[in-house]
Amino acid sequence: MLAKINPQEIPVIFDFRYASSNNVCNQKLYQEPQPFLHIEALEKLKIASQIAQGLGYKIKIWDAYRPIATQEFMFNYFAKNPQMQNFFSNPKTGAVPHCRGIALDVTLVNSENNLELSMGSDFDELSDLANHDCQKISKEQQRNRLILLGIMTLSGFDFYSKEWWHYQLFKVREYQIL
Repeated sequence: MLAKINPQEIPVIFDFRYASSNNVCNQKLYQEPQPFLHIEALEKLKIASQIAQGLGYKIKIWDAYRPIATQEFMFNYFAKNPQMQNFFSNPKTGAVPHCRGIALDVTLVNSENNLELSMGSDFDELSDLANHDCQKISKEQQRNRLILLGIMTLSGFDFYSKEWWHYQLFKVREYQIL
């Protein structure tokens, strides 16, 4: 069910944050990057990449498939702060779309120089700045988020309203946790 994301087939850029300490937990959570997706999500990523290219952008991937043990660690890491913990699906009761291989955390970069578009917050911003409808960011940042939202939803992905970077397949629970 999982297939490797091949940047020679799908022109994307990888920056797997959880394979480094540059993430909200400030520690390396993956020994190796996890460039895998469910085959259905991979097909939609191909479409998204084509649309992005047509608009002069590339998709940059921060996370895709996430092992359940990593999800458990992240959920428990923020247990003392329920407001922050709400950003992480409970592995016992939640949908855990990353653990099913059907979710991506992404942004857009300019095709000419691979510089990220300004989105008003960094990846894994654990505040209302991450919300799609955030009014605290500039008009340009709102526009950039809308471009990403348009590309991803046109490709067949659903979105999570509290994280501008998170996209997943619809009907999450119909897919197995891997």
